[in-house]
Amino acid sequence: MEKEKNGTFGVRVTDTDQVFTNIPTSLIEILESSVRRNWDLTAFSDFKGKDYTYGDVAQYVERLHILFKAAGLKKGDKVAICGKNCAKWAIAFIACITDGIVSVPILNEFKPETIHHLVNHSDAKLLFTDEPIWNSLDHRQLPELEAVVYIDEFGIPYSKSKDLECVHDNITKYFADRYPHGFGSSDIHWHRDTPEETAVINYTSGSTGMSKGVILPYRAIWSNVKFSMEYLTFLLPGDGVVNMLPLAHLYGLVIEMLHPFAKGCHCCFLGRVPSPAILMGALARMKPKLIITVPLVIEKIIKTKVFPVIHTPKMRMLMNIPVVKGIICGKIRENLIKALGGKVREVIIGGAPLNDEVAALLRRIKFPFTVGYGMTECGPLITYEEPEKEPAGSVGKIVERMESRIDSPDPEKIPGNLWVKGDNVMAGYYKNPEATEEVLRPDGWMNTGDLVTRDKNGYLRIMGRSKTMILGPSGQNIYPEEIEHKVNNLPFVVESVVIDDKGKLVALVYPDFEALKEAGKDAETVMNENLKILNTSLPSYSRISEIRIFNEEFEKTPKKSIKRFLYQP
Repeated sequence: MEKEKNGTFGVRVTDTDQVFTNIPTSLIEILESSVRRNWDLTAFSDFKGKDYTYGDVAQYVERLHILFKAAGLKKGDKVAICGKNCAKWAIAFIACITDGIVSVPILNEFKPETIHHLVNHSDAKLLFTDEPIWNSLDHRQLPELEAVVYIDEFGIPYSKSKDLECVHDNITKYFADRYPHGFGSSDIHWHRDTPEETAVINYTSGSTGMSKGVILPYRAIWSNVKFSMEYLTFLLPGDGVVNMLPLAHLYGLVIEMLHPFAKGCHCCFLGRVPSPAILMGALARMKPKLIITVPLVIEKIIKTKVFPVIHTPKMRMLMNIPVVKGIICGKIRENLIKALGGKVREVIIGGAPLNDEVAALLRRIKFPFTVGYGMTECGPLITYEEPEKEPAGSVGKIVERMESRIDSPDPEKIPGNLWVKGDNVMAGYYKNPEATEEVLRPDGWMNTGDLVTRDKNGYLRIMGRSKTMILGPSGQNIYPEEIEHKVNNLPFVVESVVIDDKGKLVALVYPDFEALKEAGKDAETVMNENLKILNTSLPSYSRISEIRIFNEEFEKTPKKSIKRFLYQP
């Protein structure tokens, strides 16, 4: 039986799905409508911390708008946000975009000198941050900054404005003066965005170069939110979401936070990278229907909880009996869904290729996962497909309001550069016209830099990055990412980078030292064995001459991609 809910635009809710109709073309109108519809529902919470209803969020947002005015901020001014994931981080971001202020999310794991550079380069006038981060910074290296606000309590440790300090210290009075009859849902009158107006500048240090500020207009964020609202229909008001990805990352910010917020869901933030116990506790509490994560999380669960069981001789034998195999697969799927909270309808995995053996098992047990593809420059979605429809090895089809083309004479067989155009695409790189001209044409087509193939049904397969392609001895195109995918599937390998060292292909490998120790094996011996196995699966022109062992993880970008340029000879 369908139930109607009132709001600015239509929402039909059934027992299993939520269908939005007549979604506004204004991102802020979508968010404003959600706050009004879901006023008393929990919007955000910190795991084992405080809960904030949609009404609470609206009040905090209004108080921050008062502070912005006191700080002299005008529409289009920049505000940087650099801190660990938490409810107040999300509130600060919403306060910015609903007041026409450009938000500049900065990964809290960046070093102080990088944060100094990004705050200055973005022309940020205000910085939301955590106390430990601020204590590591030098305000003398931030000459244009007007004030600093602590994210967790909105306290002000640094300010050039006496007016701002006065308003902050008396914010309750200023709020009461503005709303003498109390504050309710009818009092929300947020900024009305226009499509080309800048909403976010997100700095992303790519895997092949240094940081660039991606300018994302409101249309790009709106288009991503709209797509998620229309395709992930199983999320209902009040449903829980465990926010694992960094809010300074576009997938975490837009798909994992703004999209659920637009639907009336409850986002629970874990703060820093959680331990397995904390993560499992949060999943058990929130019982999410949607999980967005990186391959490492799913791979770790499968490798530690499932493989040790199904790889025993007895289980291998039972898996060869069709009827028994079906029962075992059903039980594995049931236990895996239970471990993830018990109500999972879909797991979206992105950021890196999924281990082949893990992916094969998930498909065998009919687990509802899909592999996504996107980039910061598209805010972030480029492709998507529902779990049961996505072919193995694919990253789905181009999303709505986007076009694509491939520079290849035969896109089904020969990889070519993927170009995209549409609402999701950025407006350019901030204060970097040279980099903008390099990838973005005046007619709106953007070169993603990814080499892809596309089958007859429109499904894309990522082969590698055009900048990382290596020319073989006889002119062959060698895609290091393809080789790395094979290396990462070898025993005791956590991650790898394939480089060209004076004409020889070398694999840099970070092994699973803990697993090696438990197995009583030597890393060098195992990697020598892996090298022989690897080369039997590679063409002669792309065989690896050497595996070099690294004793620590490779340095990553905010998307958790390896910074390849740091490891080139």
